[in-house]
Formats: sequence, C-alpha cells, structure tokens
Amino acid sequence: MLRSAFSRVVWGIALALVISPSAATQFDLPAAGAAVIGADTTITVHYENTLADLARRYSLGYVEIIHANPSVDLWVPEEGKQILLPGRRILPPGPRDGVVVNLAEHRLYYFPKRVGKEKAMVFTYPVSIGKMGRTTPLGVTYIRDKAEHPSWYPTASIRKEHADRGDLLPAVVGPGPDNPLGEFKMRLAMGDGTYEIHGTNNPTAVGLAITHGCVRMYPEDVATLFPLAPVGTKVRFVNVPVKVAWIDGKLLLEVHRPIDAQAESFELEFQRLSALLRAAVGDARVAIHWDYVREVLRQASGVIATVGIETGGPAVNVPREAL
Repeated sequence: MLRSAFSRVVWGIALALVISPSAATQFDLPAAGAAVIGADTTITVHYENTLADLARRYSLGYVEIIHANPSVDLWVPEEGKQILLPGRRILPPGPRDGVVVNLAEHRLYYFPKRVGKEKAMVFTYPVSIGKMGRTTPLGVTYIRDKAEHPSWYPTASIRKEHADRGDLLPAVVGPGPDNPLGEFKMRLAMGDGTYEIHGTNNPTAVGLAITHGCVRMYPEDVATLFPLAPVGTKVRFVNVPVKVAWIDGKLLLEVHRPIDAQAESFELEFQRLSALLRAAVGDARVAIHWDYVREVLRQASGVIATVGIETGGPAVNVPREAL
C-alpha cells in the first residue's frame, strides 16, 4: 500500500515536470466554411495513470474525459484499458474573434488577431464554469484588466457560504498556494467586475461546473493564454450543447449535456436537431442514420460522430456500418 502511494506521488511529480503548453491546445484555423479541428486519439492506460492525470496532461477537462470513457474508473482504471482522448472538435458557431467560452462544452476557444501573413490560429482549453445558482452569464464582454500573482478578495456572499460550512475566510488571500485564483487572472467588464478568467490551486476540478461564475483554467493553460490575450480582447459566452458540421461529404454531430435543469424533452431536442442537420447539408443528397443520431443525442458524450454521408441517390436511413 505504501509502495502504491509512493508510486502515485512519483508519478504526480513526473507529470508536473512534463506538463507544458500542449500541441493539443493550438491549431491552424480551418479555411472559411470548415469548422473542425484536432483529432481523437486512443492510449493504453497503466495502473499509475488516473483519468484525472491524463485529463490534465492532454488539456482535457474532468467532464470531457469521463463522458468519453463512461466505463472507466476515474481513480483506478483497469490496467491495459484503452482510453479515448477526445481532441477532435467542431468550432462553436459565430464570429471567430477573441475569446469564446461554450458553457455546455466546458471549453474556451481563443482566436487571436492575425499579424501580417501569420496563419490564423485557434487555441482551446478546458475550463470550469459557474455551478447551479451561480451560473456564468451569457453575453459579450471584454477583458478589462489583467494581473499576475493576484490577491483574492472573496465577496461577502462567498465568505458567508464558507462560514456556514465552518470555514472562515479572511478578507484577503494573498498570492501563493492557498490562493484559488492561481498565478494569473483576467478581469471581465461584466456584472460588478467580479467575473474573471483565472487559474486555480485545485486543477483536478477543472472542467466541472463548480465556480461562483468565474472561468477557471489549468495553471499551465492560463499561463499560456495570459500573454496572448491583451486587455480589450472580446469575450463571448455561449451555451451550445449541439454542434453540427458538414465536411468532405460527411455529416458530423457533437453533443454535450445541457448545463441547466431546464433541458427540453428528448423528442423536442430531436426535432430541433433534425432541422439543424438538414440545414447543415443544404442541397446535398445525404443518407442519415437517424437511429444513430438518436443514440448520439442520448449519450451526449462530447465525441464527434459521423451520422450521415453524401449520396448520389435519395436520402435514406443509411446503415451505421456504412458511415
């Protein structure tokens, strides 16, 4: 038992040493009309790997890796188990400008301005968002100011919440390992100025709906984003649980679980999705596997699925093995 614990400590230290801005976070922006970046990969897990370790190493959130691997234990995955790392994504709809946070996806996208003949790029990172009753608001704002090694000034409501649990917070928490803001924060010009994009001293929780409305990032991810996104950068919050793309004659579907308790009925969601899929393909003749569409909608794993293919004949319910 002591040996196992020691192995986990050693693995944690080794993991911390290799964590750096990952190639899985930076992509060339697809050409106009295209909307898919990245690739899914599969790795073999060993006893010292936890899904939480792997999530951070590959810039995935807690929810992302769990939903993509529902049969795998988070902390004690089976030796030799195949783990899916969902790195293929459909870009959120709307302007590719500044920061876009898709709450349903628990993910941030940053589209920096091009300089000269530079390639158009997109950076993407998993994030934590506001919990029930403290939801992160939708809308458009901008980065008002930035701070390195910030102090934390918990609001009166946060201090009361902690006090009710017997945890008395000071009026100010200075920089250091006890500061939940981590090493970097970017304050947003929305609400009363308490909404921020910041790091964390609890990276295991990145990817959950757990904050008081702020956007929380892995320490290494926010350290990369902080110098890239200047003060004044536009920030757009959206809630898009279903994303669709029509690429190279294939109809792609990416579904995430709703973030609120007011999710519509399955049948109503399916009706809306049907219209969305048909709009995506335009005048193309497409064979769609509607039973598979229903399955993808129910599972809401966040993993892109091919649910239709272009065909020269009339639209039919194509067999899944043909996709």
